[in-house]
Amino acid sequence: MFGHSLERDTSDVVKAAGGKVLGSVKHPLNTADFSSFLLQAQASRAKIIGLANGGGDTINAIKQAGEFGIVAGGQNLAAIVMFISDVHSLGLKLAQGLIITEAYYWDLNDKTRAFGKRFLERVKRMPTMNRAATYSAALHYLKAVQATGTKDTKTVMAKTRELPGEGRLHRQRHTPR
Repeated sequence: MFGHSLERDTSDVVKAAGGKVLGSVKHPLNTADFSSFLLQAQASRAKIIGLANGGGDTINAIKQAGEFGIVAGGQNLAAIVMFISDVHSLGLKLAQGLIITEAYYWDLNDKTRAFGKRFLERVKRMPTMNRAATYSAALHYLKAVQATGTKDTKTVMAKTRELPGEGRLHRQRHTPR
């Protein structure tokens, strides 16, 4: 149901922003051949083709879209769930013009760059949105435990709701350079 709700929510956002959804097509999980789906999307002449899938399916769809010349033909791809590390693995040629949504990007501002630098020193790679979210959640929890002096679930959860959201991730718009 992940793809269904992602499609619905994205369609709602597109429509609310004054855009049009020209169609949709669903594929089975772990599809090896996206050709029929991509050709349908290409024929729609949509300005942006949204990929409401994830992981290997998103990567494979983007690679196959490149083989069909979809982006070269003037349409853009929007990967609704994708990690910056996936973009790096695709390479510049395939990722050119790709629109992605990501809850966290290490090079967004001074605070994210500082965290990214500390993370890189310890882990030897930049943090993805999942790693940043895990760190943020764990830090927020530990601050609540420290503030309450207990690990009692109800007490700690109440404190997490009271603490400032400095460590929490916030949605921000970012256009890659």
